[in-house]
Amino acid sequence: MVTGLCRWLARQGVRVAPYKAQNMSNNSMVCADGTEIGRAQWIQAVAAGAEPEAAMNPVLLKPGSDRRSHVVLMGQPWGELTSRGFLTERAELAKAAFAAYDDLASRYDVVISEGAGSPTEINLRQSDYVNLGLAQHTRAPVVVVGDIDRGGVFASMFGTVALLDAADQSLVSGFLVNKFRGDVSLLQPGIDMLTSVTGRPTYGVLPWLPDLWLDSEDALDIPVRRTSPTDLLTVAVVRFPRISNFTDLDALAVEPTNSVFFTTSPGEVRDADLVVLPGSRATSSDLEWMRSLGLADAVAARVAAGRPVLGICGGYQMLGATISDPDGVESGGAYDGLGLLPVATVFAREKTLARPTTTAYEIHHGVVDVTASALEFPGGCRVGSTWGTIWHGLLDDDAARHAFLTEVAGLTGKPAPDGSVSFAGLREDRLDRLADMIEEYADTAGLMRLIENGAPPVPFVPPGAP
Repeated sequence: MVTGLCRWLARQGVRVAPYKAQNMSNNSMVCADGTEIGRAQWIQAVAAGAEPEAAMNPVLLKPGSDRRSHVVLMGQPWGELTSRGFLTERAELAKAAFAAYDDLASRYDVVISEGAGSPTEINLRQSDYVNLGLAQHTRAPVVVVGDIDRGGVFASMFGTVALLDAADQSLVSGFLVNKFRGDVSLLQPGIDMLTSVTGRPTYGVLPWLPDLWLDSEDALDIPVRRTSPTDLLTVAVVRFPRISNFTDLDALAVEPTNSVFFTTSPGEVRDADLVVLPGSRATSSDLEWMRSLGLADAVAARVAAGRPVLGICGGYQMLGATISDPDGVESGGAYDGLGLLPVATVFAREKTLARPTTTAYEIHHGVVDVTASALEFPGGCRVGSTWGTIWHGLLDDDAARHAFLTEVAGLTGKPAPDGSVSFAGLREDRLDRLADMIEEYADTAGLMRLIENGAPPVPFVPPGAP
């Protein structure tokens, strides 16, 4: 929704910037100045025609386990944070987040802020700086977006307002319904009742667009296994528990000659035409997980048979001979990789953030050295039909992607792409479709009044916050 609003405003000549005070995601991007932000804020900035920068996502949490996250503050590594420590250290993060917002607001006509999770997390409200805490700092009108495809949208919207205190409720100005399928007239009685019990309008019902995809924010966006015609080149992506930057696979998925799916099945790994080991936020534990499921053996069998395998960043490191972690960046110690490429990885405390090409970027602690003879491959090396690269975004480059897939097609007997697909062009088309959807289905006049005038007077909805 924020991406669509950014493009809608940008097309009208408004200088607009996206903002998310805190994002929790292992899908990130390196900006031109070498800072790291969430992938979602990067694509929102692209939609806005703005240069992506750290202020658009000042706090990025990258989960390494269920209770611990690596923290990126203003685009640079800040440290580790436990779930318990997060409650006590929010004040420092909030200070940086508010300063970043104020800086953006001084340079842009409009800043559209995306919340995180529910705005009515009453257990965290006292230290919240991402949802209503941010809204209070900025005095910005709030529109609650409901994903009707998940169900319970009316109860969710009403409860969101009714569990806030009066001060927070005063900023909640209305609702937007997203991902609706069917006849909107059947939904109208519910919308009317929601307006009646909350005193707030619904600013639009946006349709479900099944063929519209964006750069994914987190692992919830990973698609399930799908069947495909046998004449397509099948690409099996190993779904690591701590998978990261799997937007690398988006460029493969747009080629009409490919069928890309994520899997944890050794059988599907054995049978696919191409297997990809993507990035990982926990390389050592994800490698152990691969071995426990038999996936490591399946990959080794493919390499022995000369069948194509590609490793990207963490996946590249796993394909190597050794991985050592002397400073305990991940789990500490030293252990064997899969031994399928002649590379050795040493984890360093200093994080590498770089943009080696216009599409490729590096985000890693592991420093990879090629230790024996191997063919060159951008950002890595190649032996036989096994490729590895430390670069994310390599396949976003049309020429690099077409050359790689043409070689894989020659090894597998499957069709090669014709070279006509422009990945950057398709991304622009998707962003324009989102803006078209906003213009067609949202009350843009009402949204513009909120932007220009702020939150209108609205009634209190009992019972309010405890």
